[in-house]
Amino acid sequence: MCRLGVQTSDWISVDDWESKQAGWTQTAKVLKHFAEDVVTKFPGSSPPTVKLLCGADLLESFAVPNLWADEDIEEIVGKHGLVVISRVGSNPESFIYESDVLTKYINNIHIVTEWISNDVSATKIRRALRRSESVKYLIPDPVIDYIKENKLYFPTK
Repeated sequence: MCRLGVQTSDWISVDDWESKQAGWTQTAKVLKHFAEDVVTKFPGSSPPTVKLLCGADLLESFAVPNLWADEDIEEIVGKHGLVVISRVGSNPESFIYESDVLTKYINNIHIVTEWISNDVSATKIRRALRRSESVKYLIPDPVIDYIKENKLYFPTK
């Protein structure tokens, strides 16, 4: 599905390592894998840095009790870093300020301000599909077709 979503891009690629893992894989483990992979693919004294790209809503999920292990948050932000895309109604700067761990690694967190509001998220796409609402023009047609063909995000009958 991800390959279909980026098939028209000449600079975005997809790696299926995570999807080939047995079961759910912790985000910290995924970042560690790709950080090691980057060192192998781009040898030299200064390999590229692997960061977690996320929306401000995911950043704020760090505060949800028992959702993230404290040591995983520390590893994700401390060893790798975040690129956080702002979302309507969120205040990532304030959220970071209120978190001791995030403030500790403030230099590893980069906030991208979305000047043109885009409230589209995977969560909202899944919700619309569950409700049989159209997502045309929100995600590429081949991705919509794949989701429908594989009956993803639809309630089982």
